[in-house]
Amino acid sequence: MNDSVQSVSELTIAIKNELESIFPFVRVKGELSNCKLHSSGHVYLTLKDSEAQIPAVIWKSVRSRFPLELKDGLEVIAEGRLEVYPPAGRYQLICTALFGTGEGAQQQALDQLIARLAKAGYFDAERKKTIPRFPRRIGMITSPTGAVIKDMSDVFARRFPAAELLLYPVQVQGERAVESVIRALDYFNDPANPDHKPDVLILARGGGSAEDLQAFNNESVAEAIHRSRIPVISAIGHETDLSVADMVSDLRAGTPSIAAERAVPDRDEIMRHIDNLTRRQSILMEGMISGAQLQVDSICNSYAFNRPVLMLGQFDDRLVSSEKEMSRAVSEKLRQKEQCFEAASERLGMLDVMRVLKRGFAIVSKDGGYATSAKQLTPGSEIGIVFHDGRREASVSR
Repeated sequence: MNDSVQSVSELTIAIKNELESIFPFVRVKGELSNCKLHSSGHVYLTLKDSEAQIPAVIWKSVRSRFPLELKDGLEVIAEGRLEVYPPAGRYQLICTALFGTGEGAQQQALDQLIARLAKAGYFDAERKKTIPRFPRRIGMITSPTGAVIKDMSDVFARRFPAAELLLYPVQVQGERAVESVIRALDYFNDPANPDHKPDVLILARGGGSAEDLQAFNNESVAEAIHRSRIPVISAIGHETDLSVADMVSDLRAGTPSIAAERAVPDRDEIMRHIDNLTRRQSILMEGMISGAQLQVDSICNSYAFNRPVLMLGQFDDRLVSSEKEMSRAVSEKLRQKEQCFEAASERLGMLDVMRVLKRGFAIVSKDGGYATSAKQLTPGSEIGIVFHDGRREASVSR
């Protein structure tokens, strides 16, 4: 029997030296439990399986390098070293690296896919298609059940009811989700019915676990989005979720409702814009009409415009004056002619035989002529004596 006696400290130090030298590096698979973030920035937790558990610690300086969100129930592979903590008389795992078990392989594959697609230019801003401002038709690729389709329909009804909504129901998780989504994208790009071709597509899914969103981290889905000739808006999961489909799409929205808002304009905003344009157009038209009226008034009041009017007035005055002059000249000429006519009439009157006869004279006619000498009358000659008031027949007696 060994009679030597060790103190607790001595035994603990011996165990510490022995244990830490045997296990300078370990890789342990287990489930996280009792995760606590200390005010110092260190994380204390327990790594366990169905039959045992190991306390563990992640120092603050190391914690920032871990991509995983630490939470109870997460299965991980921890790398580090064993250390004995004498004050508590227990050993613990000092973690230097932490990986998800299944998630680690999936994340690595996802990272490789993202790198490959980035190199191929799938994420380049230059290849992003412009979302039309006023789409006539909107293709929705989502599950026909659940809140997603209702939320988007409500947004469309409120913001832009004129848009025609086309739904292609798909599976958004599970084994056939990838095939279903690709078929929907290809159909809308080349539909059998031309009326089924939309102006923009919305690929949407509600929130879920990372496993539920795997269909949208698929390379074939990314390729289908990339070859789409129609702009694609993606809304996969919650705002904090980011899928490969989001990265390849022409526009990423945090939620399906936000996607619907980004796809269409706001009807009320459009009406306000139209009212503003109408008012501006009215003001511009009134200004143009007022300016034109001022120009017309200026032209009408100008000498150049009014000169023909003035000239016409002058011509009119001259015409009136000429008319008066002509009237006076005609009147004077007529008066002169009347005087001449009266004088001639007076002279003619003086030569009138009847006037002479009235003074007591008579005319002797013989043989159809007039006798102008007594010698022309012989006794027995038949004569006619013409007075101013009649004729008498007579015979020369001697």
